[in-house]
Amino acid sequence: MGGQMVPPDLAGPDDVVLSWQGVDVVAVRLPQLADSLDHILAAMERKQGRPLADLDRKAKQEVVRVLEARGAFSVRHGVETVAGALGVSRFTVYNYLNREKNT
Repeated sequence: MGGQMVPPDLAGPDDVVLSWQGVDVVAVRLPQLADSLDHILAAMERKQGRPLADLDRKAKQEVVRVLEARGAFSVRHGVETVAGALGVSRFTVYNYLNREKNT
């Protein structure tokens, strides 16, 4: 997801420091969740071989289902970001999400 390894002495408060036998060996700097969502959307687009906005309704619903499973909608502005990538309204994304929960 775009994490970066940094020396443990340069670790920031949001970095994850990994230790081995009581010694800090590396810190992992994770990207912001919003950046991760952009990476996920780009990967899904590459997998589909075309822009997500060009997919049919059923394929877009599947994209929303996968993104929901990955926690994409817990990210601030996640629905808006996904709606923009799919070329649909936020209302449509919410409908896709509600449809998933009701089936």
